[in-house]
Amino acid sequence: MSNFLRRSLTAVWIVVFILGGLWLHPLSFIFTGLVLLTGTQYEYFMMIKSTGIKPQMWTGIFIGSAVYLISTLIAADVLAVEGFLLIIPMISVIMIIELYRKQEKPFDSLAHTFLPIIYTAVPFSLFPFSAFGHLVKNADGIHSLLPDSFQYFSPGILIGFFVLLWINDSGAYIVGVTLGKHRLMERISPKKSWEGFFGGLIIAAAIAWIFSGYLGVLDRRHWTIISVIISTSGTYGDLVESMLKRSTGVKDSGNIMPGHGGFLDRFDSVIVSFPLVYLYIFLFV
Repeated sequence: MSNFLRRSLTAVWIVVFILGGLWLHPLSFIFTGLVLLTGTQYEYFMMIKSTGIKPQMWTGIFIGSAVYLISTLIAADVLAVEGFLLIIPMISVIMIIELYRKQEKPFDSLAHTFLPIIYTAVPFSLFPFSAFGHLVKNADGIHSLLPDSFQYFSPGILIGFFVLLWINDSGAYIVGVTLGKHRLMERISPKKSWEGFFGGLIIAAAIAWIFSGYLGVLDRRHWTIISVIISTSGTYGDLVESMLKRSTGVKDSGNIMPGHGGFLDRFDSVIVSFPLVYLYIFLFV
């Protein structure tokens, strides 16, 4: 099988899994976010372990997942916002466990146990707040494909986010390959170009302007601004993950997605861009 065909089939699978999972039902929405979170965390820990540092991998994944599930319960009005206080003893547990591990450099281990919680768990834990509660309460957004008992639920923001992210990535790749001459940040990612960056941004903004009515929840102006946020911050997300791979000496974060690498390779842009998109919506919508 050619590499192009392998990449194309994997891309189709990714789109079906993400959009299908987010759109099908609130429970599949929650499960999809949890898979992305645990997958990216696991790959982060494995890359760090390849350098000789031994973080608390399973403890970190457990706490990252707990942060996501607590956020989901709060967003769905099942748990009061004070539920976030449950995270405090979890943080203490990480530090106490490290006392008994007898690592040569315990604070290196602690740093790389805490960082993926901030780097991956926090961004993905914002997913539920974009689909449940006040952001969609008074909005006309798309609904889940299967009937559900949640009073306020719409995956429209995340569906639109991923569609615009993928359009930006595709546009940046096509324009970059065709016209790219000026390197964006050659020290970190020698293939990215300024031409590709602006090409992806313009194409994503145009699609957001034309098709925003189908996405719902937000109006045309907001979707267009969000497309610019996605294009800009998503590029930085990709560069940050490239910096991580260079510092750990690995080519791909994983190999679960043939032709595309791992979870971090595919969703590195999400980690940086979605928190900024959510912040924009929270402040200005």
